[in-house]
Formats: sequence, C-alpha cells, structure tokens
Amino acid sequence: MEQFSHHAALASPGATDTFATCLGARLLPGDVILLEGPIGAGKTHFARALIQSILTVPEDVPSPTFTLVQTYDTTRGEVWHTDLYRLLHPDDIEELGLPEAMTDAICLIEWPDRLGSLRPDGALSLDFATTEAEDARTLTLTWQHDKWNERLMGCLP
Repeated sequence: MEQFSHHAALASPGATDTFATCLGARLLPGDVILLEGPIGAGKTHFARALIQSILTVPEDVPSPTFTLVQTYDTTRGEVWHTDLYRLLHPDDIEELGLPEAMTDAICLIEWPDRLGSLRPDGALSLDFATTEAEDARTLTLTWQHDKWNERLMGCLP
C-alpha cells in the first residue's frame, strides 16, 4: 500500500483550529487520527478544536490525560478522545474498549505508540512539533488509505 505524506507549517493556534475544523467536518465513524509529538506540541489543542467544531451541544473539552478517555456526541457521530501516555500495557487498551471504538466511532488518539499491534493501518497520523516561534508548529501528516486523500482535500494547511 502506498504511503502519502504532507508537511505543513501552522503559524498560530488559529491556523491549527482552522485545519482541525475543516478536517472535523469530513470525519466519519471508523476514522482514526493518531496524534503524535512531544508534550506541549499541540496534540490536545488540535483535538479540542476539532471536537468543539462538531459538538451537538457546546461543552468543555478537557484533556483526557487522567481519565484516559473522553467521549462526545457530535454531528459526525460519537468521538473518542484518548490519551494513552499513562498506559503501560497494550492489554489496558483493550480494557478501555478502544479496539471496538476504532471501528464504531471517530477516534483521536494521543500517544499512539502505546497501541503496539493494535495501531490501525487505515489511520491518519498527525505529528506535531514545536518551532523557534512560540505559537507556531510544524505538522507532518502521513496516511496509507486513499480515503484520506479525499478527506484532506481543501483542508491541508
């Protein structure tokens, strides 16, 4: 399967919000977005902007760092926002119900390296990195499934 990639500069949190909002409007249940990058790189900011843009009823979108999973009812279907940073074993992922959610819901997964063999081939990976400019970020997108070519069209920064 061919791998695709795109590199982008996000000049501000607003640029991240714009990309998240555009992508959020195109997501469907079964879509998985893997959010990678160091602490403070913008993973949770992106997830929060995406989720808030598609919520059926406005609500706070906290980081799932301590709860591990936050779920939301949205105009695009159920969204699972997970932070796997504190998980030590892939068995814990199955106990959370994440394998089923990756089929039935839209999943935004921070620290996807913890997925091990459960990492889905059809996911979109977003790798955020900080830059010298305080609010700017770089973003590397990678994907293998053709569906992302269509979903990303018109959204890529």
